[in-house]
Amino acid sequence: MTTTISDAKTAARVLRQCLADDGFELSHSRALEIVAQQLGFADWNTASASLTAAQTDSGSAVAVLRIHDTALARGFYLDYLGFTTEWEHRFEQGMPVYMRIRRGETVLDLSEHHGDGTPGSVVWVPIGDLRSFHAELSRRAHPNLRPGIERDAPGGPTMEIIDPFGNVLRFCQPSE
Repeated sequence: MTTTISDAKTAARVLRQCLADDGFELSHSRALEIVAQQLGFADWNTASASLTAAQTDSGSAVAVLRIHDTALARGFYLDYLGFTTEWEHRFEQGMPVYMRIRRGETVLDLSEHHGDGTPGSVVWVPIGDLRSFHAELSRRAHPNLRPGIERDAPGGPTMEIIDPFGNVLRFCQPSE
């Protein structure tokens, strides 16, 4: 049986959870590095490149959005929009962060690395119940945002939100 990148990521999540259950904290990036070494690779980047090549099917595309401040991104994406962090990676302390966030089926990568993403990018995000999401955001209130729902948008009712880095998120409830 061939080990896939998905298998390796699952192993890293299980490793983190098992250690957390025993009172040991381990970052996701460190868990990935350990799994890579267990599989015989020098580091996660090498393992990721090798394991990806072994996959025969592709997954969903993930948009990479450029950020300039991790704390500001966390406040906006996690605290305000309700995403959770799947993992984050830094090559070493003080280096730019690259992180993956998720809310339901929506997955986004946020990167402080120069050249990753372009500020001002637009991402169209399908959402099942736009009114509920709008109400949730209205209860949280953001000091610089008061998003509204555009009812006559192409594709269905849409709520457009601009992040602190100029990226546009268009949450749309597709018309059937």
